[in-house]
Amino acid sequence: MLDVRRLVLLRDLARLGTIASVAQAHAYTPSAVSQQLAALQREAGTRLLERTGRRVTLTPAATALVRHTEVVLAALEAADASLAAARTGLRGSVRIGAFPSAVRTLLPAALVTLARDHPALDLKITELDPVDMPAALRSRQLDVALLHDYDITPVAPDPALDSIALLDEPVHLAVPPGVVSDDHGADPVGAARDAQWIVGTPGTLCHSVALHVCRMAGFAPAVRHHVDDFTATLALVAAGEGVAIVPQLAVPRPSPEVRLLPLATRRRTRVAYRRGAGDHPAVLACVSALRGAATTMPG
Repeated sequence: MLDVRRLVLLRDLARLGTIASVAQAHAYTPSAVSQQLAALQREAGTRLLERTGRRVTLTPAATALVRHTEVVLAALEAADASLAAARTGLRGSVRIGAFPSAVRTLLPAALVTLARDHPALDLKITELDPVDMPAALRSRQLDVALLHDYDITPVAPDPALDSIALLDEPVHLAVPPGVVSDDHGADPVGAARDAQWIVGTPGTLCHSVALHVCRMAGFAPAVRHHVDDFTATLALVAAGEGVAIVPQLAVPRPSPEVRLLPLATRRRTRVAYRRGAGDHPAVLACVSALRGAATTMPG
């Protein structure tokens, strides 16, 4: 019988590429990961790993086994969901991950609903950048996560996760008065090519999207500030420190010092969870509460 914990290590090796990265993700030593993968290879009765110089690659048999691993893990999640549905009452800990603007806007109303309807649930919130959410779900640090992407930079589906659409919102170019003239036509980003830019920290989704939007307009932005909090970003824009790409959720109330120029881009938020967990009562409750909160958001 194949050990599920070892299968997870193989799955993560396929995703992360190195034994050192797998060890870091699981708080193991590289030696311990290598030993567990060697034991899995003995259980499988066929070669799973090959060395190419100092790197380890998966054999075709291992790649096939990874695909089966996703099916096995989803089945285990579904079994856990069935057991949870058979219990009386909804209780236990639910760990919810969300990006900052969702924490400020969507989550408070959803948490009020969950606390009212399911008082025995212990709700724990973690603020993360969307690029970090899938790994946190796979490693069971989170049970539910609010993810987003942009229509111009769609994120490929993760085979370990399922998700449902929650919110589709407009995106703006935030500029100080007088930086971009009113005759910019349909290209406010191109009209801001000579401005200083405020973008997210490198490695975050917001950073990637801002650079992509500028590339689509035919230029590389002159980045002056790296800021991840949209409230701080808008304050800097109001102070004349630059322009920035901001989604609707990041603008709770208009400021006379900031002009919001609509872009064709849309930001899309979805609720994600591990594949197979969609029928878990706690997941269903979170999805329902978040959907209710999303109906009150501008779109």
